[in-house]
Parts: sequence; structure tokens; C-alpha cells
Amino acid sequence: MKSGDFVVLRIGTSTVLGVGEIVGGYEWINDFGDVDGWDLQHVRRVRWLWNGLANPKTFNTYDLKQGDTTQRLNEGAVAQWIATLPVTDEVLSTPLVNLPTGKSSKELSIEEISEFLFDKGVASGSITQLVHEIAELKRIAKWYQRSDKPSEHETVAYLVVPLLRALGWTPQRMAVEWNRVDLALFAQLPRNDVNLQIVVEAKKMDNSCLSAVSQARDYANGKPVCHRLIVTDGIRYGTYVRKGVEDFKLYAYMNLARLMDSYPVYDCKGANDALLAMAPEWRLTEN
Repeated sequence: MKSGDFVVLRIGTSTVLGVGEIVGGYEWINDFGDVDGWDLQHVRRVRWLWNGLANPKTFNTYDLKQGDTTQRLNEGAVAQWIATLPVTDEVLSTPLVNLPTGKSSKELSIEEISEFLFDKGVASGSITQLVHEIAELKRIAKWYQRSDKPSEHETVAYLVVPLLRALGWTPQRMAVEWNRVDLALFAQLPRNDVNLQIVVEAKKMDNSCLSAVSQARDYANGKPVCHRLIVTDGIRYGTYVRKGVEDFKLYAYMNLARLMDSYPVYDCKGANDALLAMAPEWRLTEN
């Protein structure tokens, strides 16, 4: 790719979501090291000339090639359609959108996480147990990646539940596959809608976990004390907090394989705050 080339953003082999022009040279941006599981640090800036997110352009099946994610498009119905797009000088001079990387994030050591939790009042014994559990979960996750990927049931049983137990959740306040929820966490007993504190939705490892938030949100709405959602694939965790009657905002994100202090791409906090926000006693104390 080079500056001035046109690019087509597609889904599958028949749907186009956007057409843009590459602006400038290659960049490496570490903040894109985990975009819902994708490592996308290799960056080219694009000025979007046609936006079809709300109304995609569709073609016959296989008008776009199968295979690699990035391919050359130099002929066929899609190329002919691009040539007819009305691109004005005003569109060509539109300034690029600023990337959400104003504050560079950094990778955290387990020692830094331990000190953060201790400063927040977490007991030394609990921190030691949590650190041990994180190391064990990383070993299990690497084994899964070398062999067969776990099912959602295995993800919950062998990756999610052990981490939540280490954070202080007891079996009495955890219910697996409860009323169409992968994992329900309760403020107190009995385990019912009135006491439902957190909805946890799990996806298979290496699948998009943040896409599960809509399902979690739909179930949480109308539950009086449910102010948190957790979406996860067993390694990556997104913690959402209620910001309105039916609105949840991503508060913190954590990848056990890449523990970062913040995520400018998501405009949210990192591993330290994600661990705290998944604990039973945590309360949001800021806007």
C-alpha cells in the first residue's frame, strides 16, 4: 500500500461498508495491540470518501475475493462501482480524525498490579491468591491455544469462575447458566432477579467478547441492583458499568496475556481497575 491508493472495507465476499484513500506512510501504534482480541499495531491512515455503515453496498456473492484479509482489487463489478463514486474536492480535503491514542498506555507487571491492589486496601493474602490464579489461568489458556479451543462451558468453568473466586465471589453468590445468563453474580441470597448484581456473558476463546455486551445489557435492564456487566472469552474481560436507566459504558478492559494500565482505543481503564471492578464489594465512586 502507498499514499493515494484506494481501499475498500468489506464484510465477506459481497458487502462493502466503506471506500477510502490512504493518507501518508506506514505507522506502528502500540495502543492498537489489542482491539477486541486483534493485534492491529500496523497502521495506515485512511480518509473515508464513502461511508456505508448505515446503508452498505451489496454485490453478487463472491464479487469480492475470498482468502487473505487484505487483497488487491483491480477489476470486476466492485472496481467499476468505485469508479462512479462522486468524490468532491471538499471530501478529498476533509481532515483526518484524530486517533484515540493521546495518552500512551503501558504494560503492567504482576508486581505493579499487586502494589495497586494493596494500595486500594486489598489484603495481602487475597493478592497472593489472585496473582497465583492469574499465572495458572495464563498457563491453561496457552495450553488451550496449543490444542483445542475450549467450549463456552469450559471457558466459564476453567477460566472465568476460578478468577472470580480469587476475587472474592463465593459459590453461593454465583450461578452458572442461570435464566439464560452464562454466569450470574448476586449481591446477597437468595439468588433471584432482585439480588442480581452482575451479568457475565462468555464467548469462546479468541472470539469477540465485547460484542456480547448487547445480550448482557438486555438481561440486566429492569434489574434494580444490576449495575455491572462482564463480557469475556476467558482471557479478555470487559467490565461495563451502568450510566443511565438502560445504558452501560465500558469502564475497564483487561487481557490476562497483555496486562495494560489503560486502553485509549476504548477510552477506558486497564487491568488494575478491571480486577477491582469485578470484585464483589466494588462500587463506582466517580462519574
